Amino acid sequence: MSETKHTIRELTGCKPDQLGDNILCSTEPLLLRGLVADWPFVKAGLKSVDGADQYLRRFYKGAAVTSFYGAPELGGRVFYNQEMTAPNTKSVRSSFTQVLDKLKEIAADDNPPLLYMGSTTVDTCLPGFRGENDVEIPGYDPLVSIWVGNQSRIAAHHDLPENIACVAVGRRRFTLFPPDQVSNLYIGPLDVTPAGQSISMVDFKNPDFERFPKFRQALDQARVVEMEPGDALFIPSMWWHHVEALDPFNILVNYWWRRTPEYMGPPIGALIHSIMTIRDLPPEQKQHWKAFFDHYVFENDDQTAGHLPLENQGILGPMTDDLSRKIRTFLLNKLNN
Repeated sequence: MSETKHTIRELTGCKPDQLGDNILCSTEPLLLRGLVADWPFVKAGLKSVDGADQYLRRFYKGAAVTSFYGAPELGGRVFYNQEMTAPNTKSVRSSFTQVLDKLKEIAADDNPPLLYMGSTTVDTCLPGFRGENDVEIPGYDPLVSIWVGNQSRIAAHHDLPENIACVAVGRRRFTLFPPDQVSNLYIGPLDVTPAGQSISMVDFKNPDFERFPKFRQALDQARVVEMEPGDALFIPSMWWHHVEALDPFNILVNYWWRRTPEYMGPPIGALIHSIMTIRDLPPEQKQHWKAFFDHYVFENDDQTAGHLPLENQGILGPMTDDLSRKIRTFLLNKLNN
């Protein structure tokens, strides 16, 4: 790919137990150099791969994990099968020690198969690990996951939660794009995905600009960063990110959290429902509904329902857990009519 025009702001001296709103509420990605360099696990991995392997085995208590295997000819790319009906990898349930053993076995292969254990909850797989290696997210109880594998390429995708990705072992390359680049990234199906999130169809290693010409515009907005063990990356909500694990043994630990209450639910449901009900309306009607969405959603303020007494605002009132339940009931009744 061509050289990118944008850089990621880099911060040094950050401490994993002293992160403030300047980081956690940033609307731009931030490279946090050395954030977890003092983790005992990172130090063990810097000494040797075997050291990192043995460190992890100390905490494993036998919980089954899911890993993904792909043929060597995939070149580590996690994507669709040829028919785009399923992932191009095979999922296998096993013990975590079996995953580590297999990674050792294939480490010396000139053209190894892909082996990838993604998004596994740390507290379930490795209880006690966070007692020695952790990042504090003040005011939140983040979901903490571990990712283990050899060289892999994870297609550009976005996540709703905020994210701090900590490189513990091996090197990683992240390529990030602002959320508004969705039209230039050629996103695949919303309902059939390799791993739960819609992804870019572009192969970043060998982009087909004839098929995906607007990808050049996306590259004009890309931020690329290479990370060493101990580095971390703050990824704001909805930023697209393509992730490459560059070494035969790579481990990443990440922290996900939402700054909005869980009862608000995932906005993707509203998008999909709008595709069904609004997308194919006549153009003039779509413009009418755009005005409604602007008024009630995107440009909502205190005046939107301020002319109504609070007790009469109904679903226009301030969002609470109780109101969200009433809205869900209202929607279910509408959908079932």
